[in-house]
Amino acid sequence: MPKVLILTSEFPPQPGGIGNHAFHLAKGLQVNGYDVTVVSDQRSDNGEAEKGFDGQVSFRVVRIPRKAFIFISYFNRIRTAFSEGKNADIILSSGKFSLWMGALLSFFQKMRFVAVVHGSEIKLRNPFLRKLTAFSLKRYDTVIAVSEFTKSLLSHLNLKNISVIPNGFEIGKPEIQKINKDQMPVLITVGNVTERKGQHNVIKALPSLLKKFPDLKYQIVGIPTDKKKLEKLSLALGVENSVEFYGKVEEKVKKELLSKSDVFVMLSEKTKDGDVEGFGIAILEANALGVPAIGAKDCGIEDAINQGHSGKLIDTKSPQQFEKALTEILNNYQTYSNGAKDWSTGFTWDKILNEYLEVLGKVEEKT
Repeated sequence: MPKVLILTSEFPPQPGGIGNHAFHLAKGLQVNGYDVTVVSDQRSDNGEAEKGFDGQVSFRVVRIPRKAFIFISYFNRIRTAFSEGKNADIILSSGKFSLWMGALLSFFQKMRFVAVVHGSEIKLRNPFLRKLTAFSLKRYDTVIAVSEFTKSLLSHLNLKNISVIPNGFEIGKPEIQKINKDQMPVLITVGNVTERKGQHNVIKALPSLLKKFPDLKYQIVGIPTDKKKLEKLSLALGVENSVEFYGKVEEKVKKELLSKSDVFVMLSEKTKDGDVEGFGIAILEANALGVPAIGAKDCGIEDAINQGHSGKLIDTKSPQQFEKALTEILNNYQTYSNGAKDWSTGFTWDKILNEYLEVLGKVEEKT
């Protein structure tokens, strides 16, 4: 039984796209005959949430508590990776620090190394860290980018061992049927409330949208990191009555909110620190429930939306394009809703996992 060590910067039960990806990958590999161990941070203060979660999975999870002095946490992660990696056949790294850590291990251990690149690791603001990431990726036997956009960010490295495997999703049937309101469109964004996710771009477009759709509502679901900033923005633009914050919600509540919404919106943008949207799996989760999407051009979201079929891609700074896209979707709602469901079927984890199994199989052949 081949042994895989997954080094990841985050892992459930705490939220995060990289962690969700690592969890489903670990679970799928374990089912398909791999002996999987995961090394990740403990992000809760007392570790009880992680302990309860880890006790229910079929693979081993090693948690590294976060310390007030962050370099102690980094040292502990490296030490644990070295210890756990001794018996591994493949080390798979996902997340910025994990990529660096895997590259370091490659100087001392002779197993195969696979990197999963999500996008935010590449265009870092610090030039030294950008060079460190570039150097690290060249140490890997195989690099997997989660979108064609993410792959394009690596073109300057001239990697010959790179492939594209999109993120997968797993979501059950909604508890209630999809509801479409012709007179009061409900827009929704699910994700950490941050600059990268672009909730502020939606709010800035609301004054224009409300002229045509006066009863429109915009629901913001996710960890309320920048909630206060968005509340101030909403008040300044006079659209506070059209914006609803839900914070972090349970999976059942999230599906209910998605089912009741009309259009999923993600107008992500690149941050000053170089953080970018590598893919946009939340869009596919909404699509599976029959909810079309409006997303940003020039980022990984382009791989998550089938233009004119599952939704529309627009310039994040153009309220005119936003209004045109929303009008087209609402006027042809059943077509877009069916298109969204159809598009989402290509990204379920059972299909995505097969692509990973193929890549790992080739890696094993080189061992």
